[in-house]
Amino acid sequence: MTIDIDELRKLFLFERLTDHQLTKLALSGEMRNYAQDEIIIQQGDPAECFAVLVEGEIQMIQETVTAGTVAMPRSAQPGVYGGATSAYLGARAPERYQHSLRATAPSRMFLLPARKFAHIVAEWFPMAMHLLDGMLSGGRMQREVIDRRQRLTALGTITAGLTHELNNPSAAAVRAVSELRKLIRTSRVQLAQLAEDGIPPERLRALIDMQEQCTAAVGNLPPRSPMEISDAEDDLGEALEELGVDDAWELAPALVNAGFSRAHLEKVHKKVGQEHAGAAVHWLAEAVEISQMLGEVTEATERITSLLASAKQYSQMDRAPFQVCDVHDLLDSTIAIFRGKIPPGITVVTDYDRTLPAIPAYAGELNQVWTNLIHNALDAMDGEGTLTIRTAHDEDEAIIEIGDTGPGVPDAIKDRIFEPFFTTKTVGQGTGLGLDISYRIVAGRHGGELKARSTPGDTWFEVRLPLREPTVTASPAA
Repeated sequence: MTIDIDELRKLFLFERLTDHQLTKLALSGEMRNYAQDEIIIQQGDPAECFAVLVEGEIQMIQETVTAGTVAMPRSAQPGVYGGATSAYLGARAPERYQHSLRATAPSRMFLLPARKFAHIVAEWFPMAMHLLDGMLSGGRMQREVIDRRQRLTALGTITAGLTHELNNPSAAAVRAVSELRKLIRTSRVQLAQLAEDGIPPERLRALIDMQEQCTAAVGNLPPRSPMEISDAEDDLGEALEELGVDDAWELAPALVNAGFSRAHLEKVHKKVGQEHAGAAVHWLAEAVEISQMLGEVTEATERITSLLASAKQYSQMDRAPFQVCDVHDLLDSTIAIFRGKIPPGITVVTDYDRTLPAIPAYAGELNQVWTNLIHNALDAMDGEGTLTIRTAHDEDEAIIEIGDTGPGVPDAIKDRIFEPFFTTKTVGQGTGLGLDISYRIVAGRHGGELKARSTPGDTWFEVRLPLREPTVTASPAA
């Protein structure tokens, strides 16, 4: 087909070329007609051609491993192009087409062999070629560096929260152990005093049995109101004073916490006798407090164990990268790790659909998605509001929604929030890659969807993940 250089000149790509350059282009390439729905270039074929639309309408299509077919909007703009667009990189250019072009209406294309396209760019635009090369490689490098920084920032945020959470139970355990040392020392003295006072062995055995009953009751009593507890302490304090026990009002709270009452006091008096009653009650009170301190140590260490288990679940450090996992476990572990960073003025609400089945996923990467979305929600609420996390599922997708009551996303930027490097935060506060990374993990790695809807006071990010395992394993996320 004869090529008219004036027709090439009308294309925005070539509008400033000289007649000599346009003639060389025309001699180097060819015009070709395509019918509607005909494939112009096919993804995966050798990248041999740079294709430019002259008239008609085309659509760029890309087949991804897990996200399926990704189709760009159709374009009828003369001069739009595709194919071997990076041929000027030489040996570093992709050897095969990274996308397909399809004619969505009868179209005419100008086709330029990739090697000639590369030669023309290098010969006519040497400075532009170096700039393009630098922008491509530099942009990729910058994105990788900032991507790593974003991951490290998220890790730092989680580490700070985990450290704070671990500090509370560990400090409680240290305090309880310190108190235990004093109580055990005092308890030994009390027991020795009973022995010196000549308490008979059978009475000592009865006292030990009662001590076992009291310590077993600690933490296992029916719930009582503060008023009921106060009345019980007053009544027991009066009974201890009547019995002539020293420090009656100091002993009463510990004994009441173990379910001790005036009736129990009468049993002690009856079993050990009047002469040993005071020392026996002191020893019982010390034993109850020891049991309470042991309970605090147990609770603190269990909390530490739970936090470490959450951290292990969050990092997926001992598991295969791709696995069938419970989304709720992943969400709970992220919330647990985040707990120390959640301000007191923010309420966390979870609404889980427990019928949601386990999903095939890269669990560690999904935890990064939850981290990014929760972190953004907390930032948006500025210390006060409600963070809601809920799950559901339809026929073949798991649905995870994270919502906040912040001011919302302005309409002017709703279409840009998933763009790389786009951020509304001040310089140094955000990289603009959190949502971009999350989108690539959800869509690129899992073949899912990540979308947002927002009005003032009601913002939601919705993640949809397939319930079925993809037939081909995805390549590592960028």
